[in-house]
Amino acid sequence: MAKDLSVSVLMDFYGELLTPKQLEALDSYYNQDLSLAEIALEMEVSRQGVRNFIKTGEQHLAEFEEKLNLAERFININKIADKMAKTIKSLPDCDGKSGLLSDIDSIKSQL
Repeated sequence: MAKDLSVSVLMDFYGELLTPKQLEALDSYYNQDLSLAEIALEMEVSRQGVRNFIKTGEQHLAEFEEKLNLAERFININKIADKMAKTIKSLPDCDGKSGLLSDIDSIKSQL
């Protein structure tokens, strides 16, 4: 079973919507990098049970993201914010002028 690390991101957004067993299995597998056998011992279930928790949890996370798009929106907003920060930082200093130019200097200093 190949690991799709985007599942970890989806867990940050939707993990609390999963069952406790699904969340535990996904967290152990993706975030703690445990094997199915290690997780099975820890959860006191079979390897197949762990695999089922993981597969079902992954499906639920994908469905939540498909319907809500929170992770995609978050990533897009961060890209826009980074681009804005780079643009603002590239603006020349205003040398103490008042108004909008000093506001831009204030924003630049906070970044």
